[in-house]
Amino acid sequence: MNKIPFQTGLGLELFRAFRSAQTKLHELNYLFWECTLRCNLNCSHCGSDCTKSSSVKDMPIADFLKAVDSVRPHVDPHNTTIVITGGEPILRNDLEECGIELYKREFPWGIVSNGFALDAVRLDSLRSAGLRSITISLDGLEKSHDIFRGEKGSYVRALKAIELCAKCNDLEFDVVTCVHQNNLSELDELKKILVTTCLKRWRLFTIFPKGRAAQNDHLKLSSDQFVRLMDFIVSCREEGIISASYGCEGFLGPYEGKARDSFFFCKAGVSVGSVLIDGSISACPSLRSDYIQGNIYADDFWEVWENRFTNMRDRSWTKSGKCATCKQFKYCNGNGLHLRDEKSGELLFCQYELINEKN
Repeated sequence: MNKIPFQTGLGLELFRAFRSAQTKLHELNYLFWECTLRCNLNCSHCGSDCTKSSSVKDMPIADFLKAVDSVRPHVDPHNTTIVITGGEPILRNDLEECGIELYKREFPWGIVSNGFALDAVRLDSLRSAGLRSITISLDGLEKSHDIFRGEKGSYVRALKAIELCAKCNDLEFDVVTCVHQNNLSELDELKKILVTTCLKRWRLFTIFPKGRAAQNDHLKLSSDQFVRLMDFIVSCREEGIISASYGCEGFLGPYEGKARDSFFFCKAGVSVGSVLIDGSISACPSLRSDYIQGNIYADDFWEVWENRFTNMRDRSWTKSGKCATCKQFKYCNGNGLHLRDEKSGELLFCQYELINEKN
C-alpha cells in the first residue's frame, strides 16, 4: 500500500501550494509556554526528561506575560491560542493567576496534563480563570500505563480526569496516547473505555528518539506494527464513534488524508512558537533545545518571530541524506523538525520509511 492514490496525490499538490502560502505569512496561531520542568510522574518517553524536583526554577508569570504583550498588538488574540505545558503545569498553584491575565488580554488558553493531580475542584478553578482547552494523556490499560508513566495509580487518576473533562461542554478536550511496543495490542480495549467516557477526540502518536525515549529504543514500533496502528486509526475514523487521528509529527504517504483530519504540515516556526522554561524562544515544544531563535530575557519575542526562524520556514536544507532522493520530499518537506538532528541535519525517524518497509 506504499503507492499514493491518485486522488490523495492531487490533494497533496493543492495542499503544497497552501503550505507555501502559510509559510510566507507565518501567522502565529499557537504559543506554547513551558511553565515548569517539575513533574509528578517519571515517564519512559519524556522529551524534557522531567523529574519531581527540578534545578530550574519555574518561570515567573510576569516574565511570560511580557512576551505575550509583545505578541498582542500584532495578532487577533481570539485566533491565537496559548497552551501551557511542562513538566506538569498542574503542579503550579498560580495557573489561575496566569489564566486570568490571559483572559483579560482576550487570549484563549489551555493546558496539557497527565491528569494525575487534576480533580473536580482544581478543574472548576481553572475553568473560572478562563481555561478553554485541555489535553490529558492516557497510554494504555492500567498496568502498561502505570509502568510507562512510572507511578502506580496514574491510570486511575488520568481516567478520572478524562471523565471530568468530558462532561464540560465549555472545554475543547482531547486525549493523547503514546503508542509503543507494550500497548499496541491494547488499543481496541482502550478505545472502548474512552467511548464510555463520551470522549470525542483521540490523538495517537509514536515514540521518537528525544529525551528519555532515546534510551528506550525497545519501545519503538516495527514497520509491521506501525502499519497496524495506521489501519487501526483509519478503522476508527470509518466507524465514526470516536474521532481518532495520528499526531502531526510525520508524513504518512498512502495514509495521508485517511489517518488524520488534514495533510501533514510541520508548523514549527510557521504558526507555532514557544517560550521554554529558561526563556528560550523556539517553536513546537517537542524541539526542546534544538532550533533556539532567541531568549525573552534578551530579545523582543515579536521581533524574533518576524525576523528569525529562517531554518524552520525554509526547509530546503533538509533535502539531504535519505531525503535527497525521496520522491515524496515535495509533500513532506523533510518531515517534522523534531525528528531531525539540528547539527547534522540527519533524519532520525521517518514514518513513511516504516510504511515502505512493510510493503
